[in-house]
Amino acid sequence: MRRENQSSVSEFLLLGLPIWPEQQGVFFALFLGMYLTTVLGNLLIILLIRLDPRLHTPMYFFLSHLALTDISFSSVTVPKMLINMQTQDQSILYAGCVTQTYFFLFFTDLDDFLLTSMAYDRYVAICHPLHYSTVMGQGLCTLLVTASWILSCASALCHTLLLTRLSFCADHSIPHFFCDLDALLKLSCSDTSLNELAIFTAGVAVIVLPLVCILISYGRIGATILKVPSTKGICKALSTCGSHLSVVFLFYGTIIGLYTLPSSSTSRDKNIIASVMYTVVTPMLNPFIYSLRNRDMKGALRRLSRREIFFSK
Repeated sequence: MRRENQSSVSEFLLLGLPIWPEQQGVFFALFLGMYLTTVLGNLLIILLIRLDPRLHTPMYFFLSHLALTDISFSSVTVPKMLINMQTQDQSILYAGCVTQTYFFLFFTDLDDFLLTSMAYDRYVAICHPLHYSTVMGQGLCTLLVTASWILSCASALCHTLLLTRLSFCADHSIPHFFCDLDALLKLSCSDTSLNELAIFTAGVAVIVLPLVCILISYGRIGATILKVPSTKGICKALSTCGSHLSVVFLFYGTIIGLYTLPSSSTSRDKNIIASVMYTVVTPMLNPFIYSLRNRDMKGALRRLSRREIFFSK
């Protein structure tokens, strides 16, 4: 992007949520409560996994990184939205907008890769239980998480660099509550064909392929479970996957719903609602899903409340 374009576009206007001014106070309190719940709930998960030796397993290693990602993911968009609602100032600096776009894409991609790693972990645990401790060693777990961070960084950086080369028209109003990449491209006066190609390519590599891997993993898990003769064995196997499957459905369901909506102006409100679902609601629900549907987490929470964790060896 040329220097004159950067100086002419010093800031954007985030139009925010489609709500009436008199409803701002109610929604501010609602989203503040949801954000605090997200941060505290995911911090509790990280604390439990850190303190309880019984949770020092590959699945909870991935879960701790997912919890950290969810905190960061919400923190990219929600605090700025709350500040805008409270101050009635909708502006965001050009540099701040580009930075928000980068970190939004980064943590979205990281969520995808971590969910895929967790699906592979469940596949090995159920389909190859005798080799689980050998296959899912500390080295492989660290490698999967490191690769997830590197790939997410590369993908987000690619989109961000392509974004900075664009010129923008006179209208700098973004019809969203954060700097959405698609909304920014629609404001550009430049040729965005390269950006759209990058979005398609990254979408296949970061969303479609991980989802296919998750579906294949659970397809094989399902086939293995059907071979289990006892109902008790089936219930035990399903209990280890239920929490992860719930999070996968929440995350990918809202993303698929968002990107299959028509791009007409009448769908803008639905687009924002879908974005709220996967940027605010899903990270908030994850701690409840893993706490209420997971016996290990519930046990760790009980031991923490009785302070048994601090004295366990």
